[in-house]
Amino acid sequence: MWWGFAVVHLYFLGWMMSFVVHGDAFSDTEQYRRWAMAGYDPTGGADDISPWVYPVLAQIPIHLAGIAGPGPYLLVWTLIITVLNAVALACLTRGPWRARSVLPAWWWLVFTVFLGYLGFARVEGVAAPIVLIGLLWAARRPVLGSVLLSIATWIKVWPAAVLLALVIACRQRLQVVAAGVVVTAAVVLGTYLSGGIARIADFLVNQGERGMQLEATFSTPWVWLSVLDVAGARMADNVAINSTEVYGPGAELTALLMQPLLVLAVLAGSALLVRALRRGAEREELLYEGALMMTTVFIVFNKVGSPQFMIWLAPVVVVGLVHDRRRWRAPAALLMGIAVATFVIYPLFYTPLIHAHPVMAAVLTVRNALLVLLLWWSVRRTVELGSATRPAPRTVDA
Repeated sequence: MWWGFAVVHLYFLGWMMSFVVHGDAFSDTEQYRRWAMAGYDPTGGADDISPWVYPVLAQIPIHLAGIAGPGPYLLVWTLIITVLNAVALACLTRGPWRARSVLPAWWWLVFTVFLGYLGFARVEGVAAPIVLIGLLWAARRPVLGSVLLSIATWIKVWPAAVLLALVIACRQRLQVVAAGVVVTAAVVLGTYLSGGIARIADFLVNQGERGMQLEATFSTPWVWLSVLDVAGARMADNVAINSTEVYGPGAELTALLMQPLLVLAVLAGSALLVRALRRGAEREELLYEGALMMTTVFIVFNKVGSPQFMIWLAPVVVVGLVHDRRRWRAPAALLMGIAVATFVIYPLFYTPLIHAHPVMAAVLTVRNALLVLLLWWSVRRTVELGSATRPAPRTVDA
């Protein structure tokens, strides 16, 4: 397994070195390098620096990668993610669950083959292994899981979906919430002492002004309107935040409604989890099923929908396979299909997609349909957990 880890990570290290030797960065790491070299100007004051769009703890890996200067920035960034992945794999294969970890670990490595071009170039690559470790320990040490998931949330928002499932499913609910509050208080205090408290919520404000991104699930109708050249629909770059968005009849209104729709979807998912818990669902199983459902909700009902979002689901599926390989075969297969389709979209043929190529629009449509199918599976499974009769529910903190 470790030989497999070495092969996969050495390949991506070699891929990134093809940019490093020319003094370049790859994909979003170019923007990260600009932030790091500018000392993090949250206003995006320079013309070539976009506004800050991440929670405040993302500054740590972004600035750490610049410790040797701009030239080797991508190399250091890749090494940071490699180390984090190695720690996560060690936790996966050496913990109490090690006897069941071989297949999940190999699944994760194969998943990385397809989405490593995104994972090694985005903040998701930093947050994902932390989420994996936190979720592994959440069932046995929920307070530790809460601390790790809270830290990951202050790097990229999506781990909040997993944290929400933990809060609902765990018996030690007050301790879990308190651990998250302590982490948040420490982050706020550190931000205040560093003089950046006025901009601690910039990542929420800047995201709120976005339109419907090309790859988002709800953008699919406008993608096809652009392909068919109907009603003036088109795809165009939002230069300010470096994304491609869809434009056409109703697109602006849909973008405005997506945030309240996401909130409603999260509330509905939370209600399903509470229902299942009250009807005797096994807590540990509910944690993993709930984490999958809530994370998928964060993706399907998101107006952004960037390709790297698919990485969010990998830690949940890995831990689900550790928990029950048979039951989690379906979501594992669905997510691997999503990974393959995403690989075709990025890095292979993203340019044809943004130029409204019909074949790539079809690939994107299939990918989004698989996401909806994964959400349907997780919702159905959560409903089943709340419908089954269980004589003795297991506890998350056993």
